[in-house]
Amino acid sequence: MLQRKQTLWALLAVICIALTFQFSFYSGNMTVGANGHVFMHVKALPTFGIGKDSASSGSVLILIITVILLAGTLFNIFNFKARKNQLWITIGLIFLSLLNILLYWRASGTPPFTEGSYNLGALFSAAIPILLIMAARGISRDEKLVKSADKLR
Repeated sequence: MLQRKQTLWALLAVICIALTFQFSFYSGNMTVGANGHVFMHVKALPTFGIGKDSASSGSVLILIITVILLAGTLFNIFNFKARKNQLWITIGLIFLSLLNILLYWRASGTPPFTEGSYNLGALFSAAIPILLIMAARGISRDEKLVKSADKLR
């Protein structure tokens, strides 16, 4: 009976994390050379060559943090026996997801881009900490429920 709502919240967070690999956070024109412009994307999965249509900008640090978020959230779903550890891992993942949003924001800053806009990936990145907060609330409620059930025994 336990581990119901927070598993759904964590699973939705995993889906949003996986979608950040597919959808870009920011896209715009980047100045290359004296008069050239290239349309670039800021994604979790950087490409290291500049192509004509599908170039993307991003850092390896964003990729590493996104992979850690994905692995940590998946681990947390199956770590239902130890709710205290699960809660602390979820809190750590919340701070890591906020750091990830900060790194995305810095990568989409104005110096490399002349113009651009935020994309659908920005919504997925913003949803991750919200979903993890909802999962943490569910974990703490389950912990309170177990403690109250132990008092009745």
